[in-house]
Amino acid sequence: MKKAKTTNPELIMLIRFLKKQSRENNVRIWKDVAERLAKPRRKRIAVNVSRLNRYTEKKETIVVPGKVIGTGKIDHPITVAAFSFSEKAKEKIKAARGKTISLLQLIKKNPKGSNVKIIG
Repeated sequence: MKKAKTTNPELIMLIRFLKKQSRENNVRIWKDVAERLAKPRRKRIAVNVSRLNRYTEKKETIVVPGKVIGTGKIDHPITVAAFSFSEKAKEKIKAARGKTISLLQLIKKNPKGSNVKIIG
């Protein structure tokens, strides 16, 4: 059986960057996120906004190694970094005074990954 490999050049570049940052900063969190993103598409994580609301507190920073989907409600501001967002998810997070950023932006802002929570 042939092993499934990702062909998305943006995703491949992101996975390499995450692994490099993990080695340079001696931080395990970025390698973990890279391994989760390297999985086949059907096994990749999709997280609803309602799950983010349930498992987070105000002002937390969250990483989703996959896609954030707009099902549910959110009632407190959080910062969410993910590979992709649905339009509804972006709208709902911004309506709750939260932020949606890319994984690259989060790594540049917080290279050590301190106070970052992975949900998925």
